[in-house]
Amino acid sequence: MNMIRFENPQFLYFLALIPLLVLIFLLSEYFRKKRLHQFASSLMIKTLMPDTSAWRKWFKLVLFSLAFATLIVAMANPQTGSKLQEVKRKGIDLFIALDVSNSMLSEDILPNRLERSKQALLNLIDKLEGDRIGMIVFAGRAYVQLPITTDYYAARLFLSTINPGMIPTQGTAIGEAINLAMNSFDENNHNKAIIIISDGEDHEENAVKAAEKAAELGIHIYAIGMGLPDGSPIPLYNEFGKKTGFRKDRSGNTIVTRLNETILQQIALSGNGSYTRANNSRSGLEFIFDEINKIEKAEIEARFFTDYDNKFQIFLAITLLFLVIELLIASRKSKWENKFDIFNPKNSES
Repeated sequence: MNMIRFENPQFLYFLALIPLLVLIFLLSEYFRKKRLHQFASSLMIKTLMPDTSAWRKWFKLVLFSLAFATLIVAMANPQTGSKLQEVKRKGIDLFIALDVSNSMLSEDILPNRLERSKQALLNLIDKLEGDRIGMIVFAGRAYVQLPITTDYYAARLFLSTINPGMIPTQGTAIGEAINLAMNSFDENNHNKAIIIISDGEDHEENAVKAAEKAAELGIHIYAIGMGLPDGSPIPLYNEFGKKTGFRKDRSGNTIVTRLNETILQQIALSGNGSYTRANNSRSGLEFIFDEINKIEKAEIEARFFTDYDNKFQIFLAITLLFLVIELLIASRKSKWENKFDIFNPKNSES
């Protein structure tokens, strides 16, 4: 069994440029034809330019697009893991429950509450050694983003995809997130913990009861308040990511979102854990990480791919092949091709 991964997955975002290339081609063809029809009719253009081949232009576009796509894949460097090794480590099972409601876009903590949380979580993942980690995102509902795993590479990848638009239902379903985490842990003898990262606003009433139930099962609940007590407005963005203003209520007043520290403190207290508040100088995860390290760690057996082979050379060769074929194909019809044009009156008479 081989595992496939990308060494530089960020380059894959450039694949989104392919539709833009096609759009540019279509627009250029449209304006070219529009200019030609200003001077002659379609029949006259065909008579004056008999060697023009539309399918060749499309075929060259397809080849160029394929060459661009394979070049991007080569830059991302796909790798296959061939050597599987079993490693025994000590750690705990840890679920991160991250609030992705619109209030987490507030900028009282820079660059905003959600991005600050994601940056802190990346640092946390880099510090993990033997622990297993899973991710839950929640707003008005809660969903498992990443099942419990020892694959920290996958955890970073899934974390990068988290955004407020992934859960349309607004709210702060902390209780549902805790219950979902409890049900998503594997049945084993590992010590378990849940980290709640939220501003606590618009929370549901069952969060404290869910934390108490988790504590009865021996699961520790930690909470990080992401926001400042004074609060700040929630920005609005257009489709290009430019800020266009702030959210308003039905009366037209700007909505100010504030950190609900009380509920998060109650959740951590009921869950036999700790609470801390983030600010612009610290995320709070350092304190929580130190607290988690005090929990007794169990031996965890995991399988890892230790040897990876680079495969970018294959895709680079395919890129060159597509480019060579594209260069060899002329944009106009060849003489022999015109002989097989059955719609040409001269050829039909001969």
